[in-house]
Amino acid sequence: MEKICRDDEGLFETRRWKGGRVYKVFAGSVFLGILMIWVYRLTMILRGSSCSWALMFGVFGAELWFGFYWFLTQASRWNPVFRYTFKDKLSLRYEDKLPGVDVFVCTADPSIEPPSMVISTVLSVMSYDYPTEKLSVYLSDDGGSQFTFYALLEASRFAKYWIPFCKKFRLEPRSPAAYFAQAIEPNDAAFSAEWIAVKKLYEEMDNRINAAMKEGKLPQNIHEQHKGFAEWETGITAKDHQAIVQILIDGKDETSVDIEGSVLPTLVYMAREKRPHRHHNFKAGAMNSLIRISSEISNGEIILNVDCDMYSNNSETIRDALCFLMDEEKGHEYAYVQFPQDYDNITKNDIYAASMKSIREIEFHGLDGFGGILYIGSGCFHRREVLSGRHYSKHWKKNTKIDKPIQRVTNLETLEAKCKSLTTCSFEDNTGWGNEIGLKYGCPVEDVITGLSIKCRGWKSIYFNPPRTDFVGLAPMTLSQTLVQHKRWSEGDFQIFLSKYNPFLFGHGKIKFGLQMCYSIYCLWAPCSLPTLYYSTIPALALLNSIPLFPDMKSIWFIPFAYVIVTTSVYSITEAMWIGQSRKAWWNEIRIWLYKRLASYLFAFLDDVLKVIGVNKTSFIITSKILDEDVSRRYAKEIIDFGPASSMLTILSVIGILNLFCLVGGLKKMLVFHEGIVSSLFLQFVICGLITMINLPLYQAMFLRRDGGRIPVSTTVISISLALLACLIPLH
Repeated sequence: MEKICRDDEGLFETRRWKGGRVYKVFAGSVFLGILMIWVYRLTMILRGSSCSWALMFGVFGAELWFGFYWFLTQASRWNPVFRYTFKDKLSLRYEDKLPGVDVFVCTADPSIEPPSMVISTVLSVMSYDYPTEKLSVYLSDDGGSQFTFYALLEASRFAKYWIPFCKKFRLEPRSPAAYFAQAIEPNDAAFSAEWIAVKKLYEEMDNRINAAMKEGKLPQNIHEQHKGFAEWETGITAKDHQAIVQILIDGKDETSVDIEGSVLPTLVYMAREKRPHRHHNFKAGAMNSLIRISSEISNGEIILNVDCDMYSNNSETIRDALCFLMDEEKGHEYAYVQFPQDYDNITKNDIYAASMKSIREIEFHGLDGFGGILYIGSGCFHRREVLSGRHYSKHWKKNTKIDKPIQRVTNLETLEAKCKSLTTCSFEDNTGWGNEIGLKYGCPVEDVITGLSIKCRGWKSIYFNPPRTDFVGLAPMTLSQTLVQHKRWSEGDFQIFLSKYNPFLFGHGKIKFGLQMCYSIYCLWAPCSLPTLYYSTIPALALLNSIPLFPDMKSIWFIPFAYVIVTTSVYSITEAMWIGQSRKAWWNEIRIWLYKRLASYLFAFLDDVLKVIGVNKTSFIITSKILDEDVSRRYAKEIIDFGPASSMLTILSVIGILNLFCLVGGLKKMLVFHEGIVSSLFLQFVICGLITMINLPLYQAMFLRRDGGRIPVSTTVISISLALLACLIPLH
C-alpha cells in the first residue's frame, strides 16, 4: 500500500492500493476491446448482416449496455483507499472528552426476527469498551410486540451480569448467543466458575423468552414485573397501537448499576404510534422517531444504527469510528463512518454469494477514494447534527469539545410522556422530517438516498474495513430469500435513479463525477436484467437455428470478443483469489450473479416501471431470520434450496431448460449435419454451454432430487413447456 496521509499526528492513516497503475492499463485495454466490438456491430449493420435486423440491433443494444455498465463499474476500482486507525492516540488525547454515543437497534416483526436474537444484538452494543455513562441504547420495535418488550426487560436484568463479565475477561464477541455458540468452557478455575454461572443465567433467560413466544402469551406474573406491560392491556395490534416509550435503565440514575457497582448504559424501548390509515415510512420513520426521543433522553453527539440481526463483533468499534470523527485535521469533514456487514453462517464456498466480498473488499474502498461510501443502513456511525440537516462548513470543528449535558426532565414518567408525544403519527405533519431533517422518505432504500443527500450538502464519509469484522448477522439460507432481498435492494436503487435524486442530476456540481458513477453502479442494477435476459435466450435460440450472431473464429473481428471475454474472466477469478475466495465460491458467485439479473433485477425493473405509471405502490419486505431445521441442514451441505414455486423461480427454470435444449440441438446439428458450423457459432456454443453449466444444480433439483428444496413439479412442467414453445419460434 502507498501511504497518502501523514500518521505522525493524526488519529488515522490513509493508504492507496499500489496495483492501481497496472489495473488502469488493463482496464484501458479492455475498453479498447469493447470499442472494437461496437465498431464491428456498426459495420455489420451498415453492410447488412446475414441475420435479421431485429436480432442484430438487439445484440448490439445489449452489448452497448454491457460496455456502458462496465465503464461505470471501473470507477469503483479506479482509486481505492484503505484506512488504518490509532486508538491509542485517541485514548491519550481525548479519553476525558469522548462524546456521548446513542445506539439505535431496529426490529419490525417478532415472528421473523426472534426477540432472543434481537436482545443478543442489544447486549452486544451495551457491552462496548466505552464509558457506560456516555452510552445509550434504544430499541425501536415496529411490531409493537409485548414479547419484544419482555425480552428487552429480561436483557436489562441480564446486562448487570453480562457487561462486567465481558469487560473483566475481555470477551469477543459480546453477543451472548454468538459467544456461547462458539466458546468452550475455559480451563482457568476462576474464569470457568463465572463462565458457567453466566452461561446458566443466559440459557435460563433465553428459555423463558422462547417459551413465552411458543406459548403465544405472557404469564400474569410477568405482567406484574413492570409498569410498561400496561400498554398492551388495551388489545393493541402491530399496525394499530399508541406510542410506547419505556426507559428500562436510566443511566443517569445512581441505582442503575451492575453487580460490581458500575453504571449501566441507558436502555430504552420504543414503539412509535401506528394507525391503519397513516403511512409509517418503514425503517426511516422508525429512525427519525429514535432521533427525536434520544435527543430528549441522552442526546449523544454520535449515533450508531444497527439492524436487529447485526450484532457487534468488536468491542472497540466505537473507538475506531471516533478516530475518524475526532481527527484534528480531517475529522470535521466526515458526516458518517460506515463499517461493512458480514455473516457468521456463510458456508465454506458461499453458496448464495451472500458475503458480497468483491463489493465489501474492493468496490466500497473505491467509493471511499472519491469522497465516501454509501450509507448502507446498518453498522454506521453518524453525527447527530448532520442527520438533523446541518450543511458542511469547513469552519465547523466541534469534534473535540466535551458534550454539554442536556437539561432533561428528571421524572421518568414525565420524560416518557414527552417522548411519546414525539412518536405520534401526526407529529411530523407539516414539518421537515423525512425531507430536510432525518432520514429521507419515499424509497425502500432510505439509507442510500439519505447518504447521497448528506454528501450533496458538502460532507464526506469514511469506509472502515478492519481486520476483525465489526458487525455480523445471518445471511439468507435459501435461493428465494436471496432473490427477494436483492429484488428489494435493486428496486429501491433504481427508484433513486428515476427520481430527482438521480446521482448525475442531483449530485451534479456537488460530488465528484467518479462518485456519481459509483452510485449509479447500484442504481442501475435493475435495468441490467434486460440485456442479460436477451443474451441468455437469443444466442441460444440462434444456435438452435444455426444463425451466427458473432464473428467467425477465422475472422480478425473474433479477436476483440475473445480478448474481452478471456481477460475479464481471468481478472475476475484473480480478484476472487486475492480477496480470499475459493474457486468454487467464485463459481457460485457467477451463478448468483446470473440469477439475480434474470430474476431479482428483472422483477424489480418491472415493478419500478409499474410504479412510474401509477399501478404499484412501494412495499418493504423483511427477510425472515427463523431457521428451519431441514433448510439449515441443506444449507450446511451447500445444497441449493430452490423452493417454493414463484415467478422468479419459473423464469430461471425456463431459461435453464431453454439453454439445455438449444445446446443439445446445436451439438446434434454440428455432429450430424455440419461439422464446420462450430467455427461460425463458436461464441454461441460458449455462451449456451456456460449457462448450461451454471444451471447444473437447477437440473438436479428438477429431475434428480426428492428433498424439500427441490424445484416443484409444477414449475418443472411449466418450464419445459415454455422452453419447448420458445424453441419453435422462428428467428429468420
